[in-house]
Amino acid sequence: MRGRSQVVTLSSNASPGTHVDIKQVIRGVAFEILKTLPTRVLHTGTGILCNWDAQLSNFLSSQQYNQLLSSCATCDPAQQTRLIHIEVSRYFRFVTLSHRWGSGEPLLRDIEGRSIYVMSTNGGFGKLQAFCAIAGEQDYLWAWSDTCCIDKDSSAELQEAIGSMFVWYRRSALTITYLSDVSDTNSFLSSEWFERGWTLQELLAPERLLFYTQTWSLYMNLRSSNHKTDVAVLEELGRATGIESRFLTNFSPGMDDARSRLQWASSRRTTRPEDIAYSLFGIFDIHLPVLYGESAENALGRLLAVIISQSGDISVLDWVGEASRFHSCFPAEISPYQTPPVLPS
Repeated sequence: MRGRSQVVTLSSNASPGTHVDIKQVIRGVAFEILKTLPTRVLHTGTGILCNWDAQLSNFLSSQQYNQLLSSCATCDPAQQTRLIHIEVSRYFRFVTLSHRWGSGEPLLRDIEGRSIYVMSTNGGFGKLQAFCAIAGEQDYLWAWSDTCCIDKDSSAELQEAIGSMFVWYRRSALTITYLSDVSDTNSFLSSEWFERGWTLQELLAPERLLFYTQTWSLYMNLRSSNHKTDVAVLEELGRATGIESRFLTNFSPGMDDARSRLQWASSRRTTRPEDIAYSLFGIFDIHLPVLYGESAENALGRLLAVIISQSGDISVLDWVGEASRFHSCFPAEISPYQTPPVLPS
């Protein structure tokens, strides 16, 4: 599909109602949109894992596609391209899952070619089923989870996924955050979700996010469409993370406030030590090779070297602790950034 993608536009002198031209334009727009989305997503109606080709096939046989053809045939030719982009984008909207990995999480090979809805409801399978069901109830056709939608046996795909993950969460129509250790009556302040490395970008990147408790009930029974716009939730998030609300609601990846971004991550943990650096690539909008097997010290050193060279922010060098073997100006681990920098008098 990557090699066949073409954008087709209607020329100004083309027959505006020509069915063939309209189909070509719609197909071209669909190709371009799919290239910006995750490689695989789950169909919330069937529970089947779909790649781009399967998604396109679903679209071309859908009622939405036929309705779009009819609308294009009768609408103002000047509005056709805009209408196509709006409707095709709406069809391919997807929901992302943010969660704390547990035991028995389903991987790609576990669900490939099968519906998740006919599988066991134990452990991670039940979580995946509930996630897809809730996404479907909110009228989203596609859902993405980091457990089963990435081929972790492919180093190339894993590299691409880690480099794209922040963008995927940012482009998602909704992020559903499942807090497996939070009851319906408790605050989420002590949840392990706030202690994990990868969940930092899963908090910052989405524009729209909903928290769910261990019973898959909305946190605090809040019925708003976006918990990031709820004042009470933002106050709790600030206490749990130390992050100002302006960053929580309107975060831009990049080098600004580099020292603060390192501080946000400084008390978090990852299962693989080197992931503490990799989980920050998207937050800093940095593209570096993912080298599993390297030391966490080396991974952090590579990250800090790019931050310094691109931002010139010397506050990154303000830390106290063990020096890195990668470079003596850098800390050996990220935890020294928990201490705020010394401000000039």
